[in-house]
Amino acid sequence: MKTESHTVRADEREWQELLESVRSGRPVRLDSREVQPGDVFVALRGAHQDGARFVPDALNRGAAIVVGPEHIELPEESRARLFRRADLQDSLGDLARASFGTERLSALLIGITGTNGKTTVAYMLERLFREAGRSVGVIGTVSYRWPGHESPAALTTPDCLTLHALLSRMDRRGVDVVCMEVSSHALDQGRIAGLDFGVALFTNLSQDHLDYHADMEEYYLAKAKLFGGAGRSQPRAVLNLDDTYGYRLAQELPQGLGFSLQGRSNPRGEALQAHILAASRRGLHLDMRFNSRHWEITSPLIGRHNASNLSAAQAAGLAAGLSVADMKALNGFTGVPGRLEKVSNEKDLHIFVDYAHTPDALENVLSSVRSLDINRLFVVFGCGGDRDRTKRPLMGRAVAKHADVAVLTSDNPRNEEPEAIMRDVLPGLTGSIRLIQEADRRAAIACALQEITPEDALIIAGKGHEDYQEVCGQRHPFSDVQVVRELLDHAHDLG
Repeated sequence: MKTESHTVRADEREWQELLESVRSGRPVRLDSREVQPGDVFVALRGAHQDGARFVPDALNRGAAIVVGPEHIELPEESRARLFRRADLQDSLGDLARASFGTERLSALLIGITGTNGKTTVAYMLERLFREAGRSVGVIGTVSYRWPGHESPAALTTPDCLTLHALLSRMDRRGVDVVCMEVSSHALDQGRIAGLDFGVALFTNLSQDHLDYHADMEEYYLAKAKLFGGAGRSQPRAVLNLDDTYGYRLAQELPQGLGFSLQGRSNPRGEALQAHILAASRRGLHLDMRFNSRHWEITSPLIGRHNASNLSAAQAAGLAAGLSVADMKALNGFTGVPGRLEKVSNEKDLHIFVDYAHTPDALENVLSSVRSLDINRLFVVFGCGGDRDRTKRPLMGRAVAKHADVAVLTSDNPRNEEPEAIMRDVLPGLTGSIRLIQEADRRAAIACALQEITPEDALIIAGKGHEDYQEVCGQRHPFSDVQVVRELLDHAHDLG
């Protein structure tokens, strides 16, 4: 039988005493292997593991306090204090705020969610706020950075404790605006618990991560959590009115700020309207209108999807208090690593590396480049292993729709056989396009480089900024950009 101290739910007074203890320096841990004597261990359920399984290990390492779900039990002989919490994710947020002092955070938090465009919009917002004289931090897919610091990102949105630790470091460096990419996994797992977002931005929603979410509705509901308020306040919603799910959110949320390329109005608030005056290989020329204000943006970025990204960033900037005059900072924005990144070369070849790894993202990128003045479009692409298999033929269909030559290869096969993944893609690659199959990604890129001319364009899709390839659970150095440069520098390798 349990002792009384293990079965009685901690009351609010005891919980506040625990928070005060954490404020005074008692460490909080999510990983039992990091527990030291006297620490707090939070038995949180993750995507693959249930933290309750690791309570014995945490106790053996000296955990003095265990915080867990209502069903959790401690061994009879344990002298640790048990806190059972119905709202475990929110409770972790409270502990993180107390541990890292983020309950006193003064920076404006801008959360960016959606299937595509998060990274590009985060970079754009960073540019807008820096040019406006603000000190900016970014947490996202490429890196975690602020003035004087940059480190590669392990996850788009890190775990709750790591996230609060990063924000605390930014606060100490005087950061007053943080642009944060927020993934659906992070929202579902409560990684942003305890954070008060001032602005929440929705870019779009299309098929992805259905290996994790049961269906598109569950995927949407995970994204929508950002707009309900992860902390203690409701953020100002900025919504893509051209997207079906974005418009649905606009109907559900009061006083959201919408943005549209299609002239759609916001059913419950204001809208920033963008009109494409010109779109060519030289970039975009946009006419912007908001209430009675009017201005133009000239960008070297190409494609309708980037017109939407530019609109999203400007709408979020306006929602956060920037002026129309501040928007001119985007005129000189040249892009993001691995997002339609052009690989410069002496052969005057049009080679782009892009992170597109969903059917919608690939459709956007390919249609953008296809609309330029080119002869043939070559596409090197694959699909990731251990991920949603249903999107694989859809990826092939997007390539078949736009490409003249498709080179099907491996992406990050992880624990699957590359050839098996490629077979899943093949049903979508029907039609009259020419198809080359080469599982070795370096050799596949070489195949394309061997044939393209300055009148053609080559897109290498799927990995973007990544500098590794994950095979059999191991990461090996591999950068698409670097491989292209090496192959062009040693042209005999192409034969």
